[in-house]
Amino acid sequence: MAILFRAGGFAALCGVLLGLAAPAHASNDPAMDAQVARIGNEWARIKYRVPDKSQQYRQLDALAKQAAAVVAHFPGRAEPLLWQGIVTSEEAAVASMFSQLGLATSARDILQKAATIDPKAGNGGVSMSLGVLYYKVPGFPIGFGSAKKAREYLRTALAVDPGGLDANYFYGDYLIAQGDYVHAKSYLVKALQAPADPTRPVWDSGRRADIRALIAKVDKQQRS
Repeated sequence: MAILFRAGGFAALCGVLLGLAAPAHASNDPAMDAQVARIGNEWARIKYRVPDKSQQYRQLDALAKQAAAVVAHFPGRAEPLLWQGIVTSEEAAVASMFSQLGLATSARDILQKAATIDPKAGNGGVSMSLGVLYYKVPGFPIGFGSAKKAREYLRTALAVDPGGLDANYFYGDYLIAQGDYVHAKSYLVKALQAPADPTRPVWDSGRRADIRALIAKVDKQQRS
Protein backbone atom coordinates (compact mmCIF):
# COMPACT_ATOMS: atom_id res chain seq x y z
CA MET A 1 0.00 0.00 0.00
CA ALA A 2 1.41 3.34 -0.98
CA ILE A 3 1.98 5.51 2.07
CA LEU A 4 0.47 8.51 0.33
CA PHE A 5 -3.03 7.32 1.13
CA ARG A 6 -5.02 6.51 4.23
CA ALA A 7 -4.32 3.10 5.67
CA GLY A 8 -6.61 0.49 4.15
CA GLY A 9 -8.29 3.14 2.08
CA PHE A 10 -7.29 4.26 -1.35
CA ALA A 11 -6.77 0.90 -3.00
CA ALA A 12 -10.35 0.12 -2.01
CA LEU A 13 -11.62 3.11 -3.96
CA CYS A 14 -14.26 2.13 -6.40
CA GLY A 15 -15.37 4.11 -8.52
CA VAL A 16 -17.16 5.38 -7.36
CA LEU A 17 -17.22 5.60 -6.61
CA LEU A 18 -15.90 4.68 -7.32
CA GLY A 19 -16.96 3.04 -7.57
CA LEU A 20 -15.96 4.98 -7.17
CA ALA A 21 -19.57 4.41 -7.58
CA ALA A 22 -21.36 2.68 -10.38
CA PRO A 23 -24.46 4.80 -10.92
CA ALA A 24 -27.09 4.12 -13.55
CA HIS A 25 -29.51 6.83 -14.56
CA ALA A 26 -31.13 7.23 -17.95
CA SER A 27 -30.95 10.66 -19.57
CA ASN A 28 -32.87 12.10 -22.49
CA ASP A 29 -30.14 10.98 -24.92
CA PRO A 30 -30.20 7.22 -25.66
CA ALA A 31 -27.03 7.38 -27.78
CA MET A 32 -25.10 8.97 -24.92
CA ASP A 33 -26.61 6.54 -22.40
CA ALA A 34 -25.45 3.59 -24.49
CA GLN A 35 -21.87 4.83 -24.62
CA VAL A 36 -21.85 5.71 -20.93
CA ALA A 37 -23.26 2.26 -20.09
CA ARG A 38 -20.49 0.63 -22.13
CA ILE A 39 -17.85 2.52 -20.14
CA GLY A 40 -19.56 1.52 -16.88
CA ASN A 41 -19.80 -2.15 -17.81
CA GLU A 42 -16.18 -2.25 -18.89
CA TRP A 43 -15.15 -0.57 -15.62
CA ALA A 44 -17.00 -3.29 -13.68
CA ARG A 45 -15.38 -6.06 -15.72
CA ILE A 46 -11.89 -4.67 -15.09
CA LYS A 47 -12.51 -4.04 -11.39
CA TYR A 48 -14.11 -7.35 -10.54
CA ARG A 49 -12.87 -9.79 -13.19
CA VAL A 50 -9.22 -8.77 -13.76
CA PRO A 51 -7.23 -9.83 -10.68
CA ASP A 52 -3.78 -8.60 -11.74
CA LYS A 53 -3.23 -4.97 -10.70
CA SER A 54 -0.82 -4.18 -13.52
CA GLN A 55 -3.33 -5.51 -16.06
CA GLN A 56 -6.04 -3.49 -14.35
CA TYR A 57 -3.96 -0.34 -14.65
CA ARG A 58 -3.27 -0.84 -18.36
CA GLN A 59 -6.89 -1.61 -19.15
CA LEU A 60 -8.17 1.28 -17.05
CA ASP A 61 -5.76 3.64 -18.75
CA ALA A 62 -7.17 2.60 -22.13
CA LEU A 63 -10.71 2.92 -20.79
CA ALA A 64 -9.99 6.41 -19.45
CA LYS A 65 -9.03 7.48 -22.97
CA GLN A 66 -12.29 6.02 -24.30
CA ALA A 67 -14.23 7.85 -21.58
CA ALA A 68 -12.51 11.12 -22.56
CA ALA A 69 -13.62 10.56 -26.14
CA VAL A 70 -17.24 10.13 -24.98
CA VAL A 71 -16.92 13.38 -23.01
CA ALA A 72 -15.67 15.16 -26.12
CA HIS A 73 -18.52 13.71 -28.19
CA PHE A 74 -21.14 14.94 -25.71
CA PRO A 75 -19.85 18.30 -24.47
CA GLY A 76 -21.70 19.97 -21.65
CA ARG A 77 -23.16 16.72 -20.30
CA ALA A 78 -22.45 15.55 -16.76
CA GLU A 79 -22.91 11.80 -17.24
CA PRO A 80 -19.85 11.18 -19.44
CA LEU A 81 -17.76 13.36 -17.13
CA LEU A 82 -18.98 11.33 -14.17
CA TRP A 83 -17.74 8.12 -15.72
CA GLN A 84 -14.47 9.65 -16.85
CA GLY A 85 -13.97 10.65 -13.21
CA ILE A 86 -14.88 7.18 -11.93
CA VAL A 87 -12.46 5.44 -14.31
CA THR A 88 -9.68 7.91 -13.47
CA SER A 89 -10.30 7.32 -9.77
CA GLU A 90 -10.09 3.57 -10.22
CA GLU A 91 -6.89 4.05 -12.18
CA ALA A 92 -5.49 6.00 -9.24
CA ALA A 93 -6.34 3.14 -6.90
CA VAL A 94 -4.11 0.69 -8.78
CA ALA A 95 -1.39 3.13 -9.93
CA SER A 96 2.09 3.41 -8.47
CA MET A 97 2.50 5.61 -5.42
CA PHE A 98 4.12 8.24 -7.62
CA SER A 99 1.02 8.54 -9.82
CA GLN A 100 -1.82 8.06 -7.32
CA LEU A 101 -2.25 11.59 -6.06
CA GLY A 102 -2.00 13.15 -9.52
CA LEU A 103 -4.67 10.81 -10.89
CA ALA A 104 -6.89 11.36 -7.85
CA THR A 105 -6.59 15.11 -8.31
CA SER A 106 -7.50 14.76 -11.99
CA ALA A 107 -10.53 12.66 -11.04
CA ARG A 108 -11.63 15.30 -8.52
CA ASP A 109 -11.35 18.07 -11.12
CA ILE A 110 -13.35 16.05 -13.66
CA LEU A 111 -16.06 15.29 -11.12
CA GLN A 112 -16.24 18.89 -9.97
CA LYS A 113 -16.78 19.91 -13.58
CA ALA A 114 -19.63 17.40 -13.77
CA ALA A 115 -21.06 18.83 -10.54
CA THR A 116 -21.19 22.33 -12.00
CA ILE A 117 -23.37 20.93 -14.81
CA ASP A 118 -25.61 18.66 -12.73
CA PRO A 119 -24.69 17.64 -9.16
CA LYS A 120 -27.49 15.04 -9.21
CA ALA A 121 -26.31 13.32 -12.38
CA GLY A 122 -26.08 9.56 -12.22
CA ASN A 123 -28.78 9.47 -9.53
CA GLY A 124 -26.46 11.33 -7.17
CA GLY A 125 -23.34 9.60 -8.45
CA VAL A 126 -21.44 12.85 -8.99
CA SER A 127 -21.79 13.92 -5.36
CA MET A 128 -21.14 10.38 -4.13
CA SER A 129 -17.97 9.99 -6.16
CA LEU A 130 -16.61 13.32 -4.93
CA GLY A 131 -17.41 12.28 -1.37
CA VAL A 132 -15.47 9.06 -1.75
CA LEU A 133 -12.44 10.90 -3.04
CA TYR A 134 -12.52 13.36 -0.17
CA TYR A 135 -12.42 10.65 2.50
CA LYS A 136 -10.05 8.25 0.74
CA VAL A 137 -7.38 10.81 -0.09
CA PRO A 138 -5.35 12.17 2.86
CA GLY A 139 -5.70 15.79 3.86
CA PHE A 140 -3.27 18.68 3.95
CA PRO A 141 -0.29 18.80 3.56
CA ILE A 142 -0.20 15.56 1.54
CA GLY A 143 -3.48 15.71 -0.36
CA PHE A 144 -6.85 17.40 -0.67
CA GLY A 145 -8.84 15.05 1.55
CA SER A 146 -11.48 16.41 3.91
CA ALA A 147 -13.79 14.38 6.16
CA LYS A 148 -16.18 17.35 6.36
CA LYS A 149 -16.48 17.73 2.58
CA ALA A 150 -16.79 13.97 2.22
CA ARG A 151 -19.73 13.88 4.61
CA GLU A 152 -21.48 16.75 2.83
CA TYR A 153 -21.14 15.13 -0.59
CA LEU A 154 -22.12 11.66 0.65
CA ARG A 155 -25.16 13.00 2.50
CA THR A 156 -26.21 14.81 -0.68
CA ALA A 157 -25.95 11.54 -2.60
CA LEU A 158 -28.04 9.76 0.03
CA ALA A 159 -30.71 12.43 -0.23
CA VAL A 160 -30.96 11.77 -3.97
CA ASP A 161 -30.86 7.96 -3.68
CA PRO A 162 -31.76 7.03 -0.08
CA GLY A 163 -32.21 3.33 -0.80
CA GLY A 164 -29.32 2.96 -3.22
CA LEU A 165 -26.75 0.18 -3.06
CA ASP A 166 -23.75 2.44 -3.63
CA ALA A 167 -25.01 5.47 -1.69
CA ASN A 168 -25.47 3.41 1.48
CA TYR A 169 -22.33 1.36 0.96
CA PHE A 170 -20.04 4.34 0.63
CA TYR A 171 -21.63 6.21 3.51
CA GLY A 172 -21.16 3.11 5.66
CA ASP A 173 -17.54 2.87 4.55
CA TYR A 174 -17.06 6.55 5.36
CA LEU A 175 -18.45 6.03 8.87
CA ILE A 176 -16.02 3.16 9.39
CA ALA A 177 -13.19 5.49 8.41
CA GLN A 178 -14.48 7.84 11.13
CA GLY A 179 -14.61 5.02 13.69
CA ASP A 180 -18.42 4.90 13.86
CA TYR A 181 -18.94 1.16 13.46
CA VAL A 182 -22.43 1.01 14.95
CA HIS A 183 -24.03 3.43 12.49
CA ALA A 184 -21.86 2.16 9.65
CA LYS A 185 -23.37 -1.31 9.88
CA SER A 186 -26.92 0.03 9.61
CA TYR A 187 -26.07 1.69 6.29
CA LEU A 188 -24.28 -1.40 5.01
CA VAL A 189 -27.25 -3.61 5.87
CA LYS A 190 -29.55 -1.14 4.14
CA ALA A 191 -27.30 -1.25 1.07
CA LEU A 192 -27.82 -5.02 0.77
CA GLN A 193 -31.58 -4.45 0.85
CA ALA A 194 -31.41 -2.49 -2.41
CA PRO A 195 -33.03 -4.31 -5.35
CA ALA A 196 -30.66 -6.26 -7.56
CA ASP A 197 -29.86 -4.71 -10.94
CA PRO A 198 -30.03 -7.44 -13.62
CA THR A 199 -28.82 -4.98 -16.27
CA ARG A 200 -25.40 -4.72 -14.55
CA PRO A 201 -24.76 -8.15 -13.02
CA VAL A 202 -20.98 -7.85 -12.66
CA TRP A 203 -21.20 -4.58 -10.74
CA ASP A 204 -24.17 -5.72 -8.66
CA SER A 205 -22.65 -9.00 -7.49
CA GLY A 206 -19.20 -7.46 -7.00
CA ARG A 207 -20.49 -4.57 -4.91
CA ARG A 208 -22.58 -6.87 -2.73
CA ALA A 209 -19.51 -8.99 -2.07
CA ASP A 210 -17.67 -5.79 -1.05
CA ILE A 211 -20.47 -4.94 1.36
CA ARG A 212 -20.59 -8.38 2.96
CA ALA A 213 -16.84 -8.26 3.48
CA LEU A 214 -17.17 -4.85 5.12
CA ILE A 215 -19.97 -6.07 7.41
CA ALA A 216 -17.74 -8.97 8.47
CA LYS A 217 -15.00 -6.44 9.25
CA VAL A 218 -17.40 -4.38 11.36
CA ASP A 219 -18.63 -7.47 13.23
CA LYS A 220 -15.05 -8.51 13.97
CA GLN A 221 -14.21 -5.03 15.24
CA GLN A 222 -17.26 -4.97 17.50
CA ARG A 223 -16.39 -8.38 18.98
CA SER A 224 -12.82 -7.34 19.79
